Amino acid sequence: MNHAHAAAGENIKSAAAGKSEREGDREGTVSNGIGEKQGGDFSIPGFMFSGISAGIKEGEQRDLALFYSVIPATVAGVFTTNRVKAAPVLLDRVRMRKGRCQAIVANSGNANACTGEKGMRDARAMADSTAKALRIPRQLVLVSSTGVIGRPLPIDKILSRIPRLIGNLSSHTLLDAAEAIMTTDTFPKVKMERCSIGQREIRICGVAKGAGMIMPRMATMLCFVMTDAAIEGASLQKALTDVQELTFNRITVDGDTSTNDTVLVLANGMAKNRVISLKSADYSLFRDRFTAVLHELAKMIIRDGEGATKFIEVRVEGARSEADAKKVALSVANSNLVKTAFFGGDANWGRIAAAIGRSGVAINPNTFDILLNHVPVALGGMGTNGALQKEADQVLKGNTVTLTIRLHQGNAHTSIFTCDLSTDYVKINAHYRS
Repeated sequence: MNHAHAAAGENIKSAAAGKSEREGDREGTVSNGIGEKQGGDFSIPGFMFSGISAGIKEGEQRDLALFYSVIPATVAGVFTTNRVKAAPVLLDRVRMRKGRCQAIVANSGNANACTGEKGMRDARAMADSTAKALRIPRQLVLVSSTGVIGRPLPIDKILSRIPRLIGNLSSHTLLDAAEAIMTTDTFPKVKMERCSIGQREIRICGVAKGAGMIMPRMATMLCFVMTDAAIEGASLQKALTDVQELTFNRITVDGDTSTNDTVLVLANGMAKNRVISLKSADYSLFRDRFTAVLHELAKMIIRDGEGATKFIEVRVEGARSEADAKKVALSVANSNLVKTAFFGGDANWGRIAAAIGRSGVAINPNTFDILLNHVPVALGGMGTNGALQKEADQVLKGNTVTLTIRLHQGNAHTSIFTCDLSTDYVKINAHYRS
């Protein structure tokens, strides 16, 4: 980092430190959904955060966020595979090719998707104005947006608030930034993990948003992960590509894939650990902790599913291959009839059987079993007795359910996490733009 950039970073750190002392520590206890809590220190060495209101949403809700590393960081990313991609996704895919990033500026309330050339100009202006104010190269700033599709971004409002956004930077305001990227979310989603590489402790902290339009392919709605680990760029990208397949690509709320899905990971190396590479013994440890962060964030998204009252794990066992297991699990998890039955507390296993049969997997209709929290509702493709059916209905009165499907065709298995489909989901999405 050159002297001008170093000076800018020191000025920002000094100003933010004073602000933090005046206003107090923003970190604290946050919900994991369905009554669960987590708390503690969410700071990561070398990273600073800000979340303010830019007037994109009504009222004084936070809707503009900044995630900033005081030195350039290694970056990895995965993005939506939807053919309709938002302007920020198109911009980030180009900018991150050199593998370095120092800041991510993100807004909620407007997706900047399907907005044509103006949308691209606005995405560049949002990123470049942030870079200029931070006094860092514009190629080191990435941008993300989430919200209503098809409306022009209120870029003038955003640009006018960037100085305030930067002025509010602090190492203790991650929750402000987490709140600023929320749309229909009911709680900020944050997860921290720590581990030791040699004699050095490293931290991995992730922030995510998402509650509806969730069936990710390559990413989730928005997720930003910060770590002070020193890790090779190719190794970081490999870890992200592999881990997101096991976490974010194993969740579904409603079967929809967004135009804006983005996961970005920044590693600034300030832990000064020995550099992690794919060939090093440290890689597995880093990947395990990284997996724990993304896995918990993925589950938080399901717990916060729009209108959801139940967290559901659909577990498929005894498949010929993991791919077959995933197809069956997704077919069931995305079934509106299954999800509404769960909301109503009706253990209607026939709907589950129908979803298994239309998955495209060559299952044997005479051998599969269906269990709800270990209560068998179908064995060998046929329903069990009335007492077990009533016991299964009681299972659905709880807010956490494991639906196990045994195919008896092999040894492969997988799980998909989903939620029920309630009347509130319809209400939320029927009036989303209003």
